[in-house]
Amino acid sequence: MRWWKVLGLAGAAGVVATGVVVVRAERRRRAYTPDEVREQLHVRFAQAVAAEEAVELAEPESRFARVRARIRRVFRR
Repeated sequence: MRWWKVLGLAGAAGVVATGVVVVRAERRRRAYTPDEVREQLHVRFAQAVAAEEAVELAEPESRFARVRARIRRVFRR
């Protein structure tokens, strides 16, 4: 067997494996009901807000505190 045939078969196997991973993830994602998704988003938002407040409370107030908080929010996205 020539090396280019082996390389082609390896590439095809990689594409198939990637497809399998994507299909599994999609099935897992679609298994949630809309209410469960909404609830999970609310939980994540509450955690993010609580973490942000904890960081703001832990830092002593300085004149650059607002600027740092904005920069952090920009880089989190």
